Amino acid sequence: MAGRLFSKCAAILLAGVASAAPAPQQQTNTASVNTTDNTPVTTAFTTQITPTPSSLGGPAATNFFSPAMLLKGSNLKPHLSQQQTNGKSQLGLLHAPRLPKWLNGPLPHGTPWGPATPGNTNPYTNPPNTGMTRSYTFHISEQTIAPDGVEKPGLVINGAFPGPTIEANWGDWIDVTVYNDLSTEGTTLHWHGLLQSATPWFDGVPAVQQCPIAPGSSFNYRFRADLYGTSWYHSHTSAQYAGGLVGAMIIYGPHNSDYDVDLGPIMLSDWYHTDYYTLVEQTMAPISAGLPPPISQNNLINGKMNYPCDAVTTPVSGFNCTPNAGISKFNVTSGLTYRLRLINSGAEGIQKFSIDGAKLTVIANDFVPIQPYDVDVVTLGVGQRSDVLFKATGKPTDAVWMRSTLGTSAFVGGCTLNDGISPEAVAAIYYQSANTSVVPTTVSTVPSSEIESCANDPLSSTVPSFKLTPPVKPHTEQIVNITFQSNGTHDLFYMNNSTFRADYNDPILLDAKLGHHTFPAEYNVYDFGASSSVSLIVYNYAQTGVHPMHLHGHNMYVLAVGTGLWDGDVVNANNPQRRDVQLLPNAVSATEPGHIVIQFDSSPSTASVWPFHCHIAWHVSAGLYINILEQPEAIKHDMQIPSIMAQTCRDWSSWTGKNVVPEIDSGL
Repeated sequence: MAGRLFSKCAAILLAGVASAAPAPQQQTNTASVNTTDNTPVTTAFTTQITPTPSSLGGPAATNFFSPAMLLKGSNLKPHLSQQQTNGKSQLGLLHAPRLPKWLNGPLPHGTPWGPATPGNTNPYTNPPNTGMTRSYTFHISEQTIAPDGVEKPGLVINGAFPGPTIEANWGDWIDVTVYNDLSTEGTTLHWHGLLQSATPWFDGVPAVQQCPIAPGSSFNYRFRADLYGTSWYHSHTSAQYAGGLVGAMIIYGPHNSDYDVDLGPIMLSDWYHTDYYTLVEQTMAPISAGLPPPISQNNLINGKMNYPCDAVTTPVSGFNCTPNAGISKFNVTSGLTYRLRLINSGAEGIQKFSIDGAKLTVIANDFVPIQPYDVDVVTLGVGQRSDVLFKATGKPTDAVWMRSTLGTSAFVGGCTLNDGISPEAVAAIYYQSANTSVVPTTVSTVPSSEIESCANDPLSSTVPSFKLTPPVKPHTEQIVNITFQSNGTHDLFYMNNSTFRADYNDPILLDAKLGHHTFPAEYNVYDFGASSSVSLIVYNYAQTGVHPMHLHGHNMYVLAVGTGLWDGDVVNANNPQRRDVQLLPNAVSATEPGHIVIQFDSSPSTASVWPFHCHIAWHVSAGLYINILEQPEAIKHDMQIPSIMAQTCRDWSSWTGKNVVPEIDSGL
């Protein structure tokens, strides 16, 4: 198997996996899991091949200067229109709208959420009842876009990449009618981070809560804005979101620090010049093909960046490349404090965000307000968000760089699978009297050690504003071992020796409503019954990098992060970090894993089937995914699933009866 690296002998590796679970100190329950023949053909672990990355700027480096990859002698006047680069999106433009403190509606005690504050109100119980509904209509379609000047076939929402920003107040209802205008693919949208406690069937994961929306059909999502802060929505069908099906989701609520202006969403995303489906084919290619995983070519801020075009760009991609396409720009005023809503909406890369010469104050991670703390750089894995404050201390004529970097390629010791040509995205911040075409000359003072660290900030730094203490002894404790192994023809990710594959025609939640408790092994269903508290000890033996692990339907307690076997210690046990995505460290070796320990509360109000998966598009495509079945008796006896779910499955069945579905990956 040329190009594949195998670890040591099978006996040692098997012993390493077996030793991953430390002996429990007291009796706990484990999940009920269906396992049959869905296992690797060998106990040997594999690693991805490691091509040599290019140097900064690529073949045409001498014609460009960084960090904005501008043609030498150029200013920041864009060479392409916004319509050419990003369609109808307004993000990244100087006149992009700033966000309000809240939307119109009732104002008890002067705000839509009344007297609630981050410190005095449990965010998981009884969100405000505003009586308001925010309605949106989305059309999903194909369109040629050029976010960095390289034309490619993209997937867009209402003709825009990124898609429209959803806005609501905490406690509002959000109503989104989605029309699938794609000709050959089903689709769904997931509303990342929301609890969906009253509407779990609208979480938006095909084969789990719903069937895909068939081409030519529509689907109406209606759900509560049950948490507040910054998030995003994205397709959860195969790796479609890597092709452009993403947008910001802002839910206004109380905040724990004062600021003057809400600068709005700042979406950070690695970018690929190849269409998403070809990248899925590359991910799922047989071992014999000897292909590397997908490798990003650029990095974007709010969907924009330049690229150092060269003579081979057009023949290789089949599309035009225009240099100086245009970067994102922001206006600020000296002396004001700005709220920046950072979102890693990429497919694979860890983002390192900074502003030259500035400290940033972190006030929230994911949907969780935290006690503020200052940093030089903000680290975000895919799916993670951080709300930060930036004090504009410059002179009225100043111009400074905003940066988000993928860092050194993982192939030479970094964190991200990029080709080395353009790993850093920049945007220009212009003070009130600055020339808005001038090129900033500021430099970053963030040390390389911080850029190359593939970890979130220490758990001791991220203390939630509202204190919640999880049970010391959870009712159920489940160990999950992640490996990267062969099924005989392909290298896949396995969780406890089972790799995931979806059946779009058989949503698991609908099966659970019928009282089913037995599922095909490849569904990876973990039935936790009526457990009131569940702990997952997740060990990463796959030497394929860091995994941003995302749990749907919950803000999970993050009790511990580290390498080796968990020693039982919990960080901030009385009030541990809560968020919905946490970076799981890479394995140190075949026998020394990375680990995270998470815990979540469960009750009939959280009953559903909730995905737990790596948020790297290519990893979930290759099976790094399990389903958590919570409170199955409550699902069977109490859940009232609307008829639109069954109708969507009938529409999907009708379409697939006449069309072949090219599900070559896990489906999610």
